[in-house]
Amino acid sequence: MTKRIINRIYVDASVIYGAPTKEFSQDSKVFWDAVRNSEIVLIVSDVLADEIKLAPAYVRTIFATLPESQIERIVSTDESNGLAAQYIAEEVVGPSSLNDCKHIALATLAYADVLVSWNFKHMIYRRAGYNDVNEKLGYPRIAIQTPKKFMEASHDET
Repeated sequence: MTKRIINRIYVDASVIYGAPTKEFSQDSKVFWDAVRNSEIVLIVSDVLADEIKLAPAYVRTIFATLPESQIERIVSTDESNGLAAQYIAEEVVGPSSLNDCKHIALATLAYADVLVSWNFKHMIYRRAGYNDVNEKLGYPRIAIQTPKKFMEASHDET
């Protein structure tokens, strides 16, 4: 009998916002089905929870229908906020991307297996910069992938 691996995945708001869009809907559905089928534990931060409160109803509905048993809640700390500020100080992204930096920092400090996002511009394309800062400060590297890439990789391992 093969042991099933449960992944701890940090998710940002783009994954929820992107779920119903034509471009991302099929790949998002596969991801959300994996959460509902207990294949993934979502790491959900206070930053995401605050973003969800301001989101359109369809986003709040997607989030509200997730099984609580598949959610691990974490909160921002002085350390995570400091790491997020360091990403900006090192010019990985600009100050307007502070929440993106907070997500990266929280995922790093929570030792997430992967951070999934549809945010190419401020997260995926800049992952080397985030990891350079992490290594410089003695933090672990963080994998940042789209839900599609993550699901393809996780199915390749089985």
